Amino acid sequence: MRPLAGIRVVDMSRVLAGPFAGRILSDLGADVVKVEPPEGDISRLWGVNRAGLAGFYTQQNVGKRNVCIDLRAEGGAETVKRLVAEAHVLVENFRPGVMARHGLSFAELCQVNPALVMLSISGFGQEGPDSQRAAYAAVLHGESGWMARAAKIHQQPLQEPYLAVADTNAALHGSIGVLAALRVAETTGHGQHIDIAMLESFLATDEGSQAGLDGGNYTSQGGLVWDGVDGPVLTAGDFRWIWRQLSETHGLADPSPPDADIPTKRAHRAGAINAFLSSFTTRAEMLSALDEANLAWGDIRTTAEAHESPTATHRGSSVEISARDGGTRRVTQTPYRFAGATADSAAVSGVTSDSLAPYLGEHNGEVLAEWLGAGRTEIDALREAGVLVEDDFAAERRAHGRP
Repeated sequence: MRPLAGIRVVDMSRVLAGPFAGRILSDLGADVVKVEPPEGDISRLWGVNRAGLAGFYTQQNVGKRNVCIDLRAEGGAETVKRLVAEAHVLVENFRPGVMARHGLSFAELCQVNPALVMLSISGFGQEGPDSQRAAYAAVLHGESGWMARAAKIHQQPLQEPYLAVADTNAALHGSIGVLAALRVAETTGHGQHIDIAMLESFLATDEGSQAGLDGGNYTSQGGLVWDGVDGPVLTAGDFRWIWRQLSETHGLADPSPPDADIPTKRAHRAGAINAFLSSFTTRAEMLSALDEANLAWGDIRTTAEAHESPTATHRGSSVEISARDGGTRRVTQTPYRFAGATADSAAVSGVTSDSLAPYLGEHNGEVLAEWLGAGRTEIDALREAGVLVEDDFAAERRAHGRP
């Protein structure tokens, strides 16, 4: 039994923030149905494409089922409402006001499902002076103060980190909010509309926010990269601590002139550390010296290498799933490890080798029959009316016996 078994989720989101939240709920056992428009989630175009499924889309949507509904067709919004009436959760990350224009605002959906938990993720919140601004992760990285602080700390020009932290933070906070709201709904019968702003999620997660609120400067305890044997090595902690530990443990002499200022002294000591770490015959000896000095160190890996690291391999941090072309492809695994999991139920959370990423509209008939009790005649009529849409891959599967 997975923790969220029995929970039904309508996932109308796209790209990353919303789909990642939906993926988390799915991995925890919820039945997540991604409701996609006929043009599809744009992330279907991102990454390596195999059998009509792109890598990015697969990563965020594996384990979900898919219903493709055209909200512009007569009966489209009504079909979504019928699904919502049978669901516990709705996830969306449209620009504020889009859902209302289709008659799918929280107030309207509560009329068909008073216990509904609706998660809305947007850049700047559902209301307010910036609510209608387009918001991508890079925008929030700049707006949050993160880029400016990183540039100041590293004494480098402003640079976007090429990592959508604003999206993933919002997804994580949104998932936590959904779990809390489900608890409230269970005890009171009343749903909740959770308004998650990516900007606010970033500010709440940023441990450096306190410095800005106090009018001070945030002192980074991040990593320092050194020359090493067979490649660079990173050490974490303040430079002064690193120097003290190495000099006291291994007898590094201070090469700086007695009257040197701080920048000069640091440069000389950094040179001594680089020379020391490069002096070993093997990398294992170098790492052993860092351990002896009680310093935290790390290898500089590529993402592919990280997934092959001893810890990631031991914990099963990625899993092979069907690529739907006769082979397999890997996706990351949910990091939750429940003590009650056994060899027979190792997937208390996460995807399994049987998990699939869905084609567009692949489960139109299956979900409507299961959730709504719709018969084949009704489902075919919705297809004919253009309410239900499917791509060529889904159509081919249906032609071979899939509903």
